Amino acid sequence: MIVSCAPFRVSFAGGGSDIASFYRNNRGAVLSCAIAKYSFIVIHPFFNANKYHLKYTRTELVDHFDEIQHPILREALRMQEVSPGIEIVSVADIPGGTGLGSSSSFSVALINALYAHRRIFVPKEALANEACMLEIERLLEPIGKQDQYAAAYGGINLIEFERHGGVTVQPLLLPPTTLSELESNLMLFYTGSQRDAREVLSHQVVALETDDRTVSQMQKMVQLAYEMRDLLLQGDLDAFGMALHRGWEIKRNIAARISTSTIDDLYDRARDAGATGGKLAGAGGGGFLLLYCPKTAQARVRKALGALQSLEFRFDWGGARIAFAQ
Repeated sequence: MIVSCAPFRVSFAGGGSDIASFYRNNRGAVLSCAIAKYSFIVIHPFFNANKYHLKYTRTELVDHFDEIQHPILREALRMQEVSPGIEIVSVADIPGGTGLGSSSSFSVALINALYAHRRIFVPKEALANEACMLEIERLLEPIGKQDQYAAAYGGINLIEFERHGGVTVQPLLLPPTTLSELESNLMLFYTGSQRDAREVLSHQVVALETDDRTVSQMQKMVQLAYEMRDLLLQGDLDAFGMALHRGWEIKRNIAARISTSTIDDLYDRARDAGATGGKLAGAGGGGFLLLYCPKTAQARVRKALGALQSLEFRFDWGGARIAFAQ
């Protein structure tokens, strides 16, 4: 039996610059962290050697991978030419469609599990690259590359996207005191709505290909990612929180579907209560609201946001890994 896991991620700045429509003409950069909330894949030999038995929100029992309804499972099994007689179970700490990179965490964990099932070790860069191939090239999803690399590597990283398609991961080696303060000052609240990131991102792709103003706004987001990296390295977390707010103001202007009046109201209430800055996690439109908030104001922020469910989390430093193999 194999148990594989890959972390979810929270993006601070630069999201959208990892889409080919942008980085083919401009270098992209995303500053993000992996959190200790995971997508898990369990693989076990199936009693019927002629069947694939797949369990996620549905259960599938099929003879050939062409019959599989779940697109990521189908294409991952096809890519690795995995024979039947296998049972795959998927569980996760957080539901999909909430802005924390769930589909890519699932893809990375699945690819790693399938390789482990075949007794093959795969380095993190190869896991991320293959997950990008799976989601972007084979399934033609209108998404970028940041989530796959964040899930594979873990930690806090500046991830750069070159015009030729190459990706560079720069880990941020921060002092323990800075890490502890940053971790304790970040808050996540579930807005209560899930959304299909593909719909939001599809509109962004069109805008990046047709609108010079959108490209200019995205270039500002990339510059901000570098600025926020430097602020973290300098240990200036107050300025980091304010930069997070500036990034949200820029991102809201990229596409109309990124925010809603309800989310704007929640964000304004949090800021009025003492949060320095924040943003919606992921492509926008719903999911989790990320806030940077000093400890002294966190009780007021929780009260201001009323019944919104908060998510306590810590950073993940291991990235994708095989948690159990026997």
